[in-house]
Amino acid sequence: MHPEIMRELHAQRSRDLQERAHRAGLARTASRALRALRRNRRQAEADGFVAPAIPDYVDGSFRTAGDETARNGQGQVPAARHAA
Repeated sequence: MHPEIMRELHAQRSRDLQERAHRAGLARTASRALRALRRNRRQAEADGFVAPAIPDYVDGSFRTAGDETARNGQGQVPAARHAA
């Protein structure tokens, strides 16, 4: 193949790859901007939400200060089984 034709084909391919990379960069920037907007919106919505207290026991009661020291002498509940 003639060197001049090879040079032109290489230049055309380089321009195409650069254009593709530029478009991919624009898409990535747009995606990040949209993700940041969604994240900020969630934070704004979450600021108004107050989570209810979650009971410590199945019957709906909460742990008291005296419960912690009464268990196992160390404030921990012994495990039913040990991890393998």
